[in-house]
Amino acid sequence: MTASELTTLEIGVQGMTCASCVGRVERGLKKVAGVQEASVNLATEQARVSFDPAQTDARTLIATVRDVGYEPITAELDLPITGMTCASCVGRVERALGKADGVLSASVNLATERAHVQYLPASTTPGQLRAVVRDAGYDVPDTAQGPSGADTQRAAREAEVLHLRSQVIFSAVFAVPLLLIAMLPMLWPALERSLMASVGMGAMNWVMLALAVPVQFGPGRRFYRLGWASLKHRSPDMNALVMIGTSAAFFYSLVVTLAPQIFPVGTAHVYYEASGVVITLILLGKYFEALAKGRSSEAMKSLLSLQPKEARVLRDGEERLLPVDDVQVGDTLRVLPGESIPLDGEVLSGQSYVNESMITGESVPIQKTGGAAVIGGTLNGNGALTLKATRVGNDTALAQIIKLVETAQGSKPPIQGLADKVVAVFVPVVLVIAAVTFAVWLLLGGEGALSQALINMVAVLIIACPCAMGLATPVSVMVGTGKAAELGVLFKSGTALEGLQATQVIALDKTGTLTRGQPELTDLTLVSGFERGEVLRLVASAEQDSEHPIARAIVDAAKREGLSLSAPESSQAVPGFGLEAVVDATRVQVGADRYMSKLGLGLADFGAQAEQLGDEGKSPLYVALNGQLAAILAVADPIKDGSREAVAALHRQGLKVAMITGDNVRTAQAIARQLGIDQVQAEVLPGDKAKAVRALQEGGQKVAFVGDGINDAPALAQADVGLAIGTGTDVAVETADVVLMSGDLRGVPNALALSRTTLRNIRLNLFWAFAYNALLIPVAAGVLIPAFGIRLSPVLAAAAMGFSSVFVLTNALRLRGFKPPLPPSAPKLQPGDHDGQLVTT
Repeated sequence: MTASELTTLEIGVQGMTCASCVGRVERGLKKVAGVQEASVNLATEQARVSFDPAQTDARTLIATVRDVGYEPITAELDLPITGMTCASCVGRVERALGKADGVLSASVNLATERAHVQYLPASTTPGQLRAVVRDAGYDVPDTAQGPSGADTQRAAREAEVLHLRSQVIFSAVFAVPLLLIAMLPMLWPALERSLMASVGMGAMNWVMLALAVPVQFGPGRRFYRLGWASLKHRSPDMNALVMIGTSAAFFYSLVVTLAPQIFPVGTAHVYYEASGVVITLILLGKYFEALAKGRSSEAMKSLLSLQPKEARVLRDGEERLLPVDDVQVGDTLRVLPGESIPLDGEVLSGQSYVNESMITGESVPIQKTGGAAVIGGTLNGNGALTLKATRVGNDTALAQIIKLVETAQGSKPPIQGLADKVVAVFVPVVLVIAAVTFAVWLLLGGEGALSQALINMVAVLIIACPCAMGLATPVSVMVGTGKAAELGVLFKSGTALEGLQATQVIALDKTGTLTRGQPELTDLTLVSGFERGEVLRLVASAEQDSEHPIARAIVDAAKREGLSLSAPESSQAVPGFGLEAVVDATRVQVGADRYMSKLGLGLADFGAQAEQLGDEGKSPLYVALNGQLAAILAVADPIKDGSREAVAALHRQGLKVAMITGDNVRTAQAIARQLGIDQVQAEVLPGDKAKAVRALQEGGQKVAFVGDGINDAPALAQADVGLAIGTGTDVAVETADVVLMSGDLRGVPNALALSRTTLRNIRLNLFWAFAYNALLIPVAAGVLIPAFGIRLSPVLAAAAMGFSSVFVLTNALRLRGFKPPLPPSAPKLQPGDHDGQLVTT
C-alpha cells in the first residue's frame, strides 16, 4: 500500500534503559500484522509506528509494547459535550472519537453529557479531540481543558525522575550500611576480630540478609520484571544482565547464610553487598541519565515555550480568554501590545510592529496593518491588533517547525546502524562470556573457586550493560538538532544531519539565494548640467505603468527618495530598444546603448563606466531628455547580506562552492567574481538544474544544493543534501532535507559546522561505548588476576557502567555550547523564554 494510506502514530514508551530495549520494542512492533515500519528512539523515549489501519489499531500496538515489558504513555480526558439528544448521538460521537489518530478508547454518557477518552499524548492533543467532537456536529464548552500532549509526556518523564530518585534514596538507606558492614572489617582487621568474637559470622550474615532483601526485592524488582520479559521474548537486555548477576550473588549468599556447612571450611563467604550496592549504583546511574535527558531537550522546551497557551477570542460580542486549542479557523482574536500572537492569522484592524525573528530570522520588526499575515508565536509590539485566525493546531507555522525538529530528533542517522548491529548480538555474547568465565574459574580457581567464579561472572554481567551504546547516537542527534533549531536551521532527519557533514561541494542557486531576487537601482551617473532628483523623477514617471522588473526597480527607487511622480502625457515602447514618453512636457527616452546610437547620441563619455557596470553583473541603461544624453543608470539584483561571509566561511571549511543559475554567463560570472565562487554553470534552464547537480556529483563527490524557488525543487531532490531557504516557496521547503528558517545564507556554513561537530560527538560516544566494553569485560572476567592480582569487583563494575552512560550523556550535552562560525542573523532562542519573548545574545 502507499505511504498516504498508512497511519503513523507516536507512542511514548517508559522503562527503556539501553539499546537492547530499543531493539526489543522495535522487533515486537514490527511483528504486529499490518505494521510497515517501527522506529524507537531511546533519547526521546518515543516509538514511531506506520501501519495499515485495516489490519491493526492503536490498542493492539499499546498491548504489544506492554507485552514486551515496557509501559506506553497514555492519558485520559473528560469532555463535556452539549447538543446530544439520543443514543444515536452518543454512537456518532463515540465513532468519531474512535477514528481519531491516537485514541485508544472513547466512552460517551448521554445522562452526564460527558465523553471519557483514553489517548496517546504523543499522537494527539485535547484540542484536536475537541475539534473532532465539533466536526461531528456537537459542541464542547470553552471551559473544557486538558493538558497538552507535550505537557503529558513531560509530566510522565518528571514522574519517572521522581520515582527513580525515591528508589535511589530507599536503596541507599539499606545499601550504605550493608557496604560498611561488609567492607570495614576487611579494611580494619581489629574490627573484624572484635565482631567475630562478640557477634559471630552467622549473625553478621543474617544482618546483611535483612539489609539486602529490601533492596533486592524492592527497587530491584524492576530488573526482575523487565529482565524476565526480555528473556521470555528471547531478546535479553541490560535488565536481564542485572537480574542474573545480582540474583546469582544474592541467592548464593542466601545459601551460605542458611546452610554454611555444605561449603568447604573457609569458603562460605556472602556477597550481599555485591547485589545490594550494584542495584543502588545502577539506579543512581539511571537517575543521572534521566536528569541529563531532560537537559538534552532544552531546545525543544524553548520552541514549545514560544507557543502561547491562551488567546483572546471575540465570540458573541464578548472577549473570552480561551486555550489556543479551542480556537477555530475564522475566529476573531485580539492581541494587546507586548503579547505573543497566539496563532497564524490575518490582520483585520490595527497597526503594530511584530518581531518575527524567532520564526523567520528577520531581526527588524515588521509593520503589520490590515490584510497582513502574522505568525503564531511572534511578539507583538506597541500596537493592538485584531486578527482572523487562518491556521490553528498542527497547521500553524510554529507547530510545523516543532514537528520537524521532533521528527529529526526521533530519526536514526545511518551511523546508528553500526550500533544496532552490534547490540543485536552483544547481550547474548556477554551471557556466553559470563558462563565461560564462571566455568573456567570453577575449574581452575583452586581454593574458593566457587566464590571467585561467582564474583567474576557477576562482574562481567554488570560491566557489560549496553546502556552507553544505546544512548551514544540518539542523545547527540537530539541535542544537535535542538541546537540547530536555536540557530534557525531545521534538519528534517538524522540522515540529513549525517549527510551534510560529508559534503564536498556546495552548489548555490543565484536569484533569491545569493541575491535578494528583487532588482534595485544601484547606479545613477549624470551628465553635467542635470539634477539627480529631476532625472530620476522623470524616468520613474515614464516607467510607472510598466510591469518590467527594471521599470519597477526605478519606480521603487524614486518612491523611496520621496519623489512625486507625474502621469506621462504619452508613452510607447520602442521594441528591442527601450521606451519613449512625454512627462511634464519633457521627452524622456530610456533604453540600451543601441537605442542611444539610433538617436544619434554619442556614449564615449560613459564607455569605461558601462564596461565596469557590465563586469559587475549590472544592466546599464541610458537616459535622454529632450534629445540630450542626460545619464547612465544601472539596475541589478543586489547580493544578499551575508552571502560574501557565507561563501568565505565555506571555503575555510574546505568546500568548493558552485553556482547554478539561469542568468546569462556575463552576469553570473560577475556575481561569482564578487563572491569568490569557484565554479559557475550559467544559462541553465529550470528543468536542467538537476542535471547540473548530477554533473557535479560525477566522480563520487557529495553535493549539497541550496535553493528557494519552485524551479529548484528537482535540484534539491537530486542533491545528496538539499537545503531550502525558509523564506522561499513551499515546494522548495517540502523537497529539501534541511530548512534555513531565515533567508540568510550564513545558515549554510553554520549548519555544516554543526553537522560535523555532531558527528564527531557521535563517533566519540560510540568509540567510548565500544572501547569501554572491549577493555573492561576481560578485566571483569579476571584475566589480570593471575599476573597482577587485579580484580574488578561487581560494585566497581556497577559504578563504571553508570559512569560510562553519564560520560556519553555529558559529552552529548557539550553540543549545547556549540559556537557557529558565523553569527546568526537574529536573536537566538533561549531556554526558559516561557513568555515567548527573545533574549538577544
